[in-house]
Amino acid sequence: MQAHPNTVDPSEIAKFEAMAAEWWDPHGKFKPLHLLNPCRLDYITQQIAGEFDRDLKVPRPFEGLRLLDIGCGGGLLSEPMARLGAEVVGADAAEGNLPVARIHAEQSGLEIDYRHTTAEAMAAAGEQFDVVLNMEVVEHVADPLSFLTATQQLLKPGGLEVCSTLNRNPKSYAMAIFGAEVVMRWLPRGTHEWNKFITPDELFDLLRQAGLDPVDRKGFVFNPILWSWSISDRDLSVNYVTASVKSGPSQ
Repeated sequence: MQAHPNTVDPSEIAKFEAMAAEWWDPHGKFKPLHLLNPCRLDYITQQIAGEFDRDLKVPRPFEGLRLLDIGCGGGLLSEPMARLGAEVVGADAAEGNLPVARIHAEQSGLEIDYRHTTAEAMAAAGEQFDVVLNMEVVEHVADPLSFLTATQQLLKPGGLEVCSTLNRNPKSYAMAIFGAEVVMRWLPRGTHEWNKFITPDELFDLLRQAGLDPVDRKGFVFNPILWSWSISDRDLSVNYVTASVKSGPSQ
């Protein structure tokens, strides 16, 4: 298997380790993710159900699927995936996030395999998954193409990768950096670097170079009046999400 350089950016990891204890505080530094999470989960569950022909009305629709939540943080996505029946591995390069994630999962009665590791290390070890969740990570790595190539290697043939990030344009700077970090103070200043944001066309090109077939993209749009997020077919101007598949029969 092809080796890849370690794409972890130590300065990015330090930012999130400094906030680790607040992962499950809906009014703390991760408030934006708590607000966004229902929208993210709706998209993720619909994509998985469609790709693997699962009925979301049954109690554990993802039973039998092995899922990797890369950059899992405190487990905001790992836990609902486990509740839906998936065998979940949550991986994060920020070691300080994982005690919080493990304790919360234990308190919630969930079995989740949380690991302090990287996508590259797991790919080198030959790990394989039906689904890879790669949410709000790619804008924080040192080499997006190497990182996405590693996540592609982690997928079984026919597997699904869901990847979300931030668009790069004046609106995303105004909302994601100036608005969220300076005005609203939802996140510590410097959490995001605008020049690391990736346009949807750039991400699709990177996914294809990594050996994936992009099949869908949608926007996550924040409504400041209703104070809620929604999925948009057209507005990918700030936050957006993509779905890609690895060619070959599903397992």
